[in-house]
Amino acid sequence: MYSNTQLYIDGEWRDAQSGKTLAVTNPATDETIGHVAHAGQADLDLALAATERGFNIWRQTSAYQRANMMRQAAALLRERAAQIATLMTQEQGKPLAQAKVEVLGAADVIDWFAGEASRTYGQIIPARQQDVQQQTLKLPVGPVAAFTPWNFPINQIVRKLSAALAAGCSIIIKGRKKPRPRRLR
Repeated sequence: MYSNTQLYIDGEWRDAQSGKTLAVTNPATDETIGHVAHAGQADLDLALAATERGFNIWRQTSAYQRANMMRQAAALLRERAAQIATLMTQEQGKPLAQAKVEVLGAADVIDWFAGEASRTYGQIIPARQQDVQQQTLKLPVGPVAAFTPWNFPINQIVRKLSAALAAGCSIIIKGRKKPRPRRLR
């Protein structure tokens, strides 16, 4: 079912250090449709170190380059919308049409934040004294941690991810800790 069930840390896919996995079930049938790696503290430590290293690189990427990369990501999301929506339907139990709307909406959010990345302007502020010049600069603040609920996984991840990347920040994303509710019988 899944092409890769590992954790994506520091630019590569890897198993959880503990070897633990979580079952993914289709809420309509209770059938196990795959297993995904279950991150532990050691994996989080690796992810945090990678995020800090990534921040030092990403913050130096120009706003123009960040915007272009984000627009490319949005285009890929649109291109793969049907496939992603099918997976969401199997994992979340959402109607296929609703899942596809969420995927396409997420691509729009990425595009919007790409535009925001292009507008990271500073300001010159009039000073009281003539020999003083005041200015503001928008600079990345550092690595960001983001958490997502089970019911809108793509939508919520993309909103947080896109804002962080547009601002020049690296990000760690953590999914839900507890399994989503089971279907009613």
